[in-house]
Amino acid sequence: MKNRILFVLSFIGLLAGSAAAYYFGITKPALSPVFNPATDPYVSGIYAEGIVESVQTSGENINMYPEVAGTVKQILVAEGQEVHKGEPLLLIDESIQIATTEQQKSAAQAAHAMLEELRAQPRKENLDVTEAQVVAAQASLKTAEDELNKQRAAFEIDPRSVSKDALDSAINAAAVAKANLEVAQRQRDLTKAGAWIYDIRNQERQYNALDRSYRASSALLAKYTLRAPADGVVLSVNTIVGNYASPQGAYEAYSQGMNPVLVLGTPQKDLHVRCYIDEILVPRLPALTKIKAQMSIRGANTKLALEFVRVQPYVSPKIELSDERLERVDVRVLPIIFKLEKPKGVNIYPGELVDVYIGE
Repeated sequence: MKNRILFVLSFIGLLAGSAAAYYFGITKPALSPVFNPATDPYVSGIYAEGIVESVQTSGENINMYPEVAGTVKQILVAEGQEVHKGEPLLLIDESIQIATTEQQKSAAQAAHAMLEELRAQPRKENLDVTEAQVVAAQASLKTAEDELNKQRAAFEIDPRSVSKDALDSAINAAAVAKANLEVAQRQRDLTKAGAWIYDIRNQERQYNALDRSYRASSALLAKYTLRAPADGVVLSVNTIVGNYASPQGAYEAYSQGMNPVLVLGTPQKDLHVRCYIDEILVPRLPALTKIKAQMSIRGANTKLALEFVRVQPYVSPKIELSDERLERVDVRVLPIIFKLEKPKGVNIYPGELVDVYIGE
């Protein structure tokens, strides 16, 4: 009985194994691709990876970095917004710089006021005082001389009527009064002459130095407002209010790298496609006047013709097109830039990677 049960179980296992082998051995038809991969439309085309960019003279987007470091105070634009040259885009906290600028402005104003005071000398009131001092000294001298003449006349009539000490004192008093008059006159002349030219020049230099410091501080204060260098479209805002921004950019937590604070491009009616041709394929390129190319959008069956713009005539080490990795690889490439007129109903934006074939 036991052997019969084992035989039945073995036979059932054999049937199950055979059924499983037959089922899993059936060849299933391959799934059709979601989109057709890029194909070469030419007899012998040259393949290249391309990246869509906004139209710029250099073929690059405008990566904006602040010239000063600080906390982002306000972002005045949004991604996709059109901006005009000189329009403010982002504000960095400038409270400390404002206080510094105001302090330097006050110092320059005080130095200028002192310079004007020196230039305005002599002051009429000071001149009137010195003139009065001269008149008083003249009166004192007249009194001393009159007293001396009286003493001398009395001494000449009767030497016993005036002592020698009194006569000497009168002579000395007249001499002192004369000296005081000379001092008063010189003081009047000094006041009338005004400020010394060397004092004026020294004050001018101090004022000019402080004024330049104020102007430099004002210019630095203007740098706390990031402005559009040209008309364009905001492609990317890589910071938020409260983040720290510096001339190196803004820290990006995911890639742990520094990104530009803002990225600007031109209006996206026309776009550029930058292609990177491997150096071993460069000899196969046709004459520049005969270059034609076709672009395929990844994820779609859309194919678009490209118009040749220019070659950047410098073969450089290739970097990752995504710009997420900055290490270089042992490949050197030649950049070729094509123009793409953005078709209606097709979604394509700067930064997309595309496949390009260039006809030989």
